[in-house]
Amino acid sequence: MRQGPWYTWAHRWCQTNLTEEDGAGVDIAAWRAFWRENAIQGVIVNAGGIVAYYPSAFPEQYRARTLGERDVLGDFVAAAREEGLAVLARMDCNRAGAALLREHPEWFARNRAGDPYAAGDRFLTCVNSGYYREYIPALLREIAARYAPDGFTDNSWQGPNARQICYCENCRTRFAADTGLSLPEAPDWDDPTYRAWIRWSFGLRRETYERFNRVARTARGEDCLWLGMVNANPVDAHCALYDLKEIAALSPVLMTDHQGRDALNGFEQNSYNGLLLHALAGWNALIPESAATYVRGVQAFRRAANPPLETQKWMQEGLAGGISPWTHFIGGRQEDRRVFATPKKLLREHAKLEPYLYDRAPLCNVGLIWSQENINFYGRDARVSRCAEPWRGFTRALTRARIPALPVHADHIGKYASDLDLLILPDFAAMSDAQIEAVAAFLQKGGSVLATGRSGMLGPYGDERQSSPLDAPLGIRRRPGLVESQASSDWENYARHSYLRLQNASHPLFAGFADTAILPFGGTYVETEAQGLAPLATFVPPFPIYPPELSCMGERDSGLPLVFAGESGFGGRIVYFAADIDRCFCRYDLPDHGELLANAVRFALCGRELLRVSGHGRIDCRLYEQAAQGRLVLHIVNLSGAENNPGYLEEEYPVGPLRVQVRAGDRPLTRAVLPLIGETLPLERQGEWVTFALPRLESWALIVLE
Repeated sequence: MRQGPWYTWAHRWCQTNLTEEDGAGVDIAAWRAFWRENAIQGVIVNAGGIVAYYPSAFPEQYRARTLGERDVLGDFVAAAREEGLAVLARMDCNRAGAALLREHPEWFARNRAGDPYAAGDRFLTCVNSGYYREYIPALLREIAARYAPDGFTDNSWQGPNARQICYCENCRTRFAADTGLSLPEAPDWDDPTYRAWIRWSFGLRRETYERFNRVARTARGEDCLWLGMVNANPVDAHCALYDLKEIAALSPVLMTDHQGRDALNGFEQNSYNGLLLHALAGWNALIPESAATYVRGVQAFRRAANPPLETQKWMQEGLAGGISPWTHFIGGRQEDRRVFATPKKLLREHAKLEPYLYDRAPLCNVGLIWSQENINFYGRDARVSRCAEPWRGFTRALTRARIPALPVHADHIGKYASDLDLLILPDFAAMSDAQIEAVAAFLQKGGSVLATGRSGMLGPYGDERQSSPLDAPLGIRRRPGLVESQASSDWENYARHSYLRLQNASHPLFAGFADTAILPFGGTYVETEAQGLAPLATFVPPFPIYPPELSCMGERDSGLPLVFAGESGFGGRIVYFAADIDRCFCRYDLPDHGELLANAVRFALCGRELLRVSGHGRIDCRLYEQAAQGRLVLHIVNLSGAENNPGYLEEEYPVGPLRVQVRAGDRPLTRAVLPLIGETLPLERQGEWVTFALPRLESWALIVLE
């Protein structure tokens, strides 16, 4: 008999995302067989909102066109209950059809001209209207009374985005009452009214999240949760106008909808997804993630099977980040039956490894700083170049160097400071005074800081500071502004044909570069003077690429320093890149840039690494502690061969042997166990380090040190 609320034991999920043709004829017996075969513990099935799959008593609720009088939701719930599964009823309340628009025009979001915002053949509903305040709560109560689900999910609960200001009468009246202002004329990040509207909109989404949860809990008890899905990508979530930090604090469960990698973010992004959400919600929170079984490449094909390894690798990285598997199928009937085979191996592995995947916390002493305010008010409409690329540059470099890092919200630096030895600020420009003070306090307690670009140079709303209060703790002085140029594939345009000249080749930052006096640069920079740190590399200005006879340095060394490093004076170290090497690594994928970033991290850690892994191959490593059991758990995911275009991973190749060293401290560890294959590896101890050899890494491995 299972004990405790559903969210303490339902770890493997299956969603049958019904379509309009599934109102009749869906084979629920086949789904029951799939649930059994794959040890599924919880199911998600469509209920209402955009389309209903049950005979609602509300005439406004649009039904699936093939539903008739059938109750597909009821059939799925009954089958799941007979199997002993948890059930979440799926809603999607962000849009509705023309019939509802005609009947309730006051429920819909309006542009400045007063026209409803169209979304395909439907229209966006207003989060400030009776649709969200009365109608959806009424549907939730109806579904709860009839079907007694354990909770609800909602696909697109957040309504219009940051570029879609709603000018309906509801919003005009509420915004004026709450702020004393009229709605902004247009999206304009320099407009204080627009920025106030952004903050106000975050509050509306939190209010919605809390309202829907009150309805669900009142209807079915405290453990009946309403769960609006969130995206863990730290540079995209702000477009949805909800504050991820605030939402994560509201529930013991986060349903996350990030179904695969893209051109910017590799597989390793998914382990960061899990760590980021757990760092906000708590290490014992349940965080299932929807994983697509359909094609998500350059062109999506919703009803065709994804290359199996593409989905499997994404899910492997999710497990490494503490995510629970949630396999997602579009349609109750599948003509491409290959989709069913895709998640099977991983679901079975998850069931076998379940004791090692929960009730644990990461062992990680590198914090990668982010905040939604920085993404909003610094990133603005250029969030990819300003925020995503520096972030991605570091996540890629850290993965490449096999250095685990933890995404830490800037407001939580103090919360995690005792576990961290290094903070990384990847062009983290928009900072509050309190966040800057937290960084300074971290330095004063012996921590190290690695910062790049305009970190701390802007106020919390993205306004330029005349001088940054972060400069003094970092030992630098920066001029406001940024020196930018445009990259080009045209050899006649050499605006970014620039270099770094190494001034101290023997410094640890330049390990591996003994045979060169220069490194390619090609980015933007902040003019900076040393005020305690040592300048280590200077700027070589652009010079012609073509013709080759003219490709010589007009100015071999400008003398402008772009890389700085030194001791903090409190036991830690400081590294500052005035040059945006993190952004350059994301854009150009040059190994020199990745190695320079990794060297900077190693130098700043002062020899305090917790994990060292040597051997060939590209791998991602995540280390956890299960304190109650007295053991460590290490994930190693094989990414070798996974650099091809997202959506199309066809094969991987095994690597090894790998030599793994873990700083165990005084933990009495005596063996390394591979539970999936039942093997034990000899463990050697030398001081506080334990070492073992992994002869061969196939797709991924979980190693238990006990």
